[in-house]
Amino acid sequence: MKLLHTAHVPAGDGPFPTLILCHGWGASAHDLLGLAPHIHDGEALVLCPQGQMRMQIGPGVSGYGWFQLVPGQPPNEAEFRERSAELHAWLDEAVEMYPVDKKRLAVGGFSQGGLMAFELGLREPGRFRGIAALSTWLPEILAADLPKLPEHESLPVLVFHGTEDRMIEVERARESRERLREFGVRLLYREFPMAHEIRPEALGMLERWLDEKVFAESP
Repeated sequence: MKLLHTAHVPAGDGPFPTLILCHGWGASAHDLLGLAPHIHDGEALVLCPQGQMRMQIGPGVSGYGWFQLVPGQPPNEAEFRERSAELHAWLDEAVEMYPVDKKRLAVGGFSQGGLMAFELGLREPGRFRGIAALSTWLPEILAADLPKLPEHESLPVLVFHGTEDRMIEVERARESRERLREFGVRLLYREFPMAHEIRPEALGMLERWLDEKVFAESP
């Protein structure tokens, strides 16, 4: 089954600097697409895939996830591998379907979607110019399975987290920061006084980081 997705495509022929954004648990492909006008002044291609696990989050309202979420527990390894394979296959098709500048391609994710972003970016670091991990975590089970490749040394990674986050406590982000150091990435880690969300100051940092570290013609 092919993944559903939404897209913000700038005017013109491209190719365009591109950001893949993976939504969090209970959201949908439309959730992060609202960030598109803020990214590179709206002149970046933004693609938002949607997880296939459907759930009811309210009367008549559906949400989606990437894999079954059990609070305090790591993802089921077999299920995570299957969902990851689907996302990798979707990406292969998407970069051919849209006018993607393959030399300026980044991936990001919020909450559970951040795990999917880590999977894409750290699995194939030579393919991406950066990873943005937003209010998420890198579980040990995933970090241990990812290859330690030389390409990681030139890979910019942005991690930000809220100190008031009750969904994913900030200590998990700090643990993830230490796991990321093992990959030798060019890590920028920041904490903000916010809950499980993206406040304007955090969004501003994401915008600047993308423009300076990912979308610039010469990184």
